[in-house]
Amino acid sequence: MHMADALVAPAVAGTMYACSTAAAGVSVHKVRLENDAKKIPVMGIMGAFVFAAQMINFTIPGTGSSGHLCGGMMLSALLGPYAGFLTMIAVLLIQCLFFADGGLLALGCNVWNMAFYGCFIGALLIWKPMMKGGMNKKKITLASIIGCVLTLQLGALSVTIETLISGITELPFGVFLGTMLPIHLAIGFVEGLITAVVLCFVYEARPELIFGAGAIQKEDRFSMKTTLTILGVAALVIGGFVSLFASAFPDGLEWSMERIAGTTELEATGNVYDKFAAVQESTSFLPDYAFTNSDSPLGTTVSGIVGGLIVLAVCIGASYAFRFFRNKKAEA
Repeated sequence: MHMADALVAPAVAGTMYACSTAAAGVSVHKVRLENDAKKIPVMGIMGAFVFAAQMINFTIPGTGSSGHLCGGMMLSALLGPYAGFLTMIAVLLIQCLFFADGGLLALGCNVWNMAFYGCFIGALLIWKPMMKGGMNKKKITLASIIGCVLTLQLGALSVTIETLISGITELPFGVFLGTMLPIHLAIGFVEGLITAVVLCFVYEARPELIFGAGAIQKEDRFSMKTTLTILGVAALVIGGFVSLFASAFPDGLEWSMERIAGTTELEATGNVYDKFAAVQESTSFLPDYAFTNSDSPLGTTVSGIVGGLIVLAVCIGASYAFRFFRNKKAEA
């Protein structure tokens, strides 16, 4: 669901940057207040996991389309809405700057569509209420599916509204909405199942890592170190190896565009678009998760591993920075 720059007008892009930045500001404040050191390695490992998982497009049978994990619901169920949102921002920012996945001008839209709904709507309106009165695998599975389906529908709806307000005439609102919502319903269901599998594993391994678990009375299967090691190794394997077998079909957004406009890419002209494109071109050293001018599968492997490690470093580094400045302020 990564939007390209050509899908949004500069005014819409600026508005969504402002909205996403405001949500990020609130999240930074909340994370600093929480001051939970245990979340720091989880943010890094799960950020890397989501980065790797987003590289895996799965085929939607009978459609000619594919989908991939967004990850907002998964992250918020483990980290809470605020730390989850900041982790998602790190993933999307790194994808955009270093791998040219999603437009730089459209980044505010992508953060809102893919991170805000999953982390805030998913965690606060779906996950938290459903976990009241006790947590078990059945509840985790149901909440994961409902949360992913709902938040992807909201994200798909937002994409169509953003293109409508931007005046993208190649994608008429009614027709675009009629393709985006059904395909992302299927994608959301699959993401819900994947999310449930990961969360059920964590629930069995270290249930206190689950958001809203509280003082749950359940024996840990693994140590914290072992649990995070398993998830970290899984991220490396997914990004470095499994990504080679991702579906070649267009994702839900590209599929919808192709059905309506006959192409997965629209052209945008103007000074603003050119400037943002130039910046992104200068920063992306593995565009489209591949070596430049090369079809070698090694490019995908390197992208998955390097990208995951960058996300890991950024999330952990940012978390320690939040704690450092909070402590400095407290000392003053």
